[in-house]
Amino acid sequence: MDGKREIIETEITMGTVHSAAIEPYRVRLFVEDEIVRDAEITVGVNHRGIERIMEGLPVEKANSLTEKVCGICSGVHLWNSVLVAEKGLGVEIPERASYIRIIVGELERIHSHLLYLAHGNEVLGHETFSMRLFYIRETVMELLRLIGGNRVQYGVPIIGGIRPRADLDEMKTQRISEGMDFIEEKVEAFAERFTSDPMVMSRITGVCPISRKDALRLHVTGPTLRATGVEFDLRTEMPCYDPFEFDVITQDGGDVRANLLMRVLEIFESINIIRQALRDLPDGRVVDRNWEMQDTGIVKSYVEAPRGRLYHSYAIEDGRVRGSIIRTPSMSNIGAMQYACIGHHITDAQLGIVQCDPCFTCTDRAIEIIDLNAER
Repeated sequence: MDGKREIIETEITMGTVHSAAIEPYRVRLFVEDEIVRDAEITVGVNHRGIERIMEGLPVEKANSLTEKVCGICSGVHLWNSVLVAEKGLGVEIPERASYIRIIVGELERIHSHLLYLAHGNEVLGHETFSMRLFYIRETVMELLRLIGGNRVQYGVPIIGGIRPRADLDEMKTQRISEGMDFIEEKVEAFAERFTSDPMVMSRITGVCPISRKDALRLHVTGPTLRATGVEFDLRTEMPCYDPFEFDVITQDGGDVRANLLMRVLEIFESINIIRQALRDLPDGRVVDRNWEMQDTGIVKSYVEAPRGRLYHSYAIEDGRVRGSIIRTPSMSNIGAMQYACIGHHITDAQLGIVQCDPCFTCTDRAIEIIDLNAER
């Protein structure tokens, strides 16, 4: 062939249903000699129109609906939606309610990070690690059920505070404290075993790295951003976290190893916050009903969800929600998931996506406006 080599680019499609994915989405990998040259992630399969359903609903009912956005971070969606109403209506919640919201929020962060680690190890092919992590996570899920009455949608925050059923008595406080001791012990044992395994470390170190510069360029958020060395955690700017001391965890390299270790270390910080909240839990009421419904303009609220910055906004008109918009962290992180695959072997592509902790079901409200009259 007169010394010339023909290069053929092959497209490999995964999904919308794939054994390495815990939810439906489509990945297109454009491969040359088994190296990924470009990647495209398409979401939309799980779109349920939640923002449209919220339109015109009474505020309290619309807030409850936001728990259905995601089955992993349901509590933080409800919390942020309630914060929108409280900011617009000028509602000040009791200090005890704020502490309990923090406890529930950090328990949800722990269970989300444990799910991430379990799924990551499943993709790695390490079923034993995966099952051990799900076993540890069961303790968190039962604590959330103890507080809110449900393992998935606990319904704790309401306008003015928390539901009285979610108040913490001595028995609940003791159970949560014991649970933190158990989780800390088991996660420490897992971390020691995980990091000392040379085969696992060689499989994830240097795989699909995202640089600090690229992370900022791609507007990455949450632990995925902090895994590149950027020290930014929105909790440091949330007034409700002012009473608590905790470290903002960072890692260097932005590769699979850095992302996995990020979640392990953040679990310990969440345990630390929960222990402080239990130790200093104020007395008093858990809900303030001394407020009146009124019309508001568009009010925005940001919180640090387990995956990063979560945005909610809406206006209130005659006690009903208008113009609701929800933007989840994975919407920002999709660009990083695609970028992380490029230049790496096809067998590393799913690891590159999973390291960013995708949650496409709760991202599926983004739409594309198409002009049907435009020339094609």
